[in-house]
Amino acid sequence: MSTTTNRNHRRSFIKLSVGAAAAAASVAVSTLVSPLAFAQAPSQAAPRSLRIGNQKGYLNLLKGRGTLEKRLAPLNVSVSWTEFAAGPVQLEALNVGSIDFGDVGEAPPIFAQAAGAPLAYVAATVPRPQSEAVLVPPGSSIRSVADLKGKKIALNRGSNVHYFLVKLLRQHGLQYSDVNVAYLAPADARAAFERASIDAWVIWDPFFAAAQKTLGARVVADASGVVGNRGYYFSSQSYVAKNPDVIRIVIEEIEKVDQWGSRNKDQLSSELAQLWGLPKPVVDAAVARQQFGTERITRAILGEQQQIADAFLDLGLIPKHVDVLRAGPPNLA
Repeated sequence: MSTTTNRNHRRSFIKLSVGAAAAAASVAVSTLVSPLAFAQAPSQAAPRSLRIGNQKGYLNLLKGRGTLEKRLAPLNVSVSWTEFAAGPVQLEALNVGSIDFGDVGEAPPIFAQAAGAPLAYVAATVPRPQSEAVLVPPGSSIRSVADLKGKKIALNRGSNVHYFLVKLLRQHGLQYSDVNVAYLAPADARAAFERASIDAWVIWDPFFAAAQKTLGARVVADASGVVGNRGYYFSSQSYVAKNPDVIRIVIEEIEKVDQWGSRNKDQLSSELAQLWGLPKPVVDAAVARQQFGTERITRAILGEQQQIADAFLDLGLIPKHVDVLRAGPPNLA
């Protein structure tokens, strides 16, 4: 064999050896780094989004901290925020597919379900009955719930306090028809309260605390022993089915803010006062009676919601029966 031929054989052998070594290295890397690890890498995860509809409250605090975005970044989930003035508007946005997550009081989800919204309850706050009450002016002759008979009472139609008043009256032997209800939004109700054009006002915090601190409003009864006054976190049924990991992380981050608030009430008041544009003493009063904690959705909790739905149907506030359980998670405890 010629020298030239030998050199060509050597070159071919070297190329084959390098190729084999590269292949072996590739196999070794594939063995050390499993397909699961690649699937978990942020660059490999399919991009997803979480569109949050928030009111001025705990979700705003979570937004300001930026911790949710950090938790979701490894999952390649982008987060966007849209602020709403009230829960019903948030749920309308959910119904048309504009948001994926939000927070709301007890009553708006009932109306959303009655309208056919694809609502899914994903978590609840602990009961907060001391955070809503029936208020009267400081010089009012009304001293008890029984004294409300025949009186003009303002409240926000279809809200949590609407149900509270219904239950409170029944508990004291009165019917809803025994009082004259004026449907007014909180700002309009406060103005009417100041003018004495209403006899009583059923309202929640921080409007409740503001009326106490700045108008000398007196409490006839709060919701203790009457209704739970929970808050709810919601999503759509399709989003929950496709993104259970995202929902779990959101609730975990909300719980962290909630736990922080329970340990740092003064700082929480300061942050909420700035957020709400209210004097800190007003917010201090609201925070002092607030209950902290988040609970998973159970059959019993949705049973509370069903009672609200049935009461609203009796009052003609919703057009048809609502089966609240249909918006609950599978395998309810």
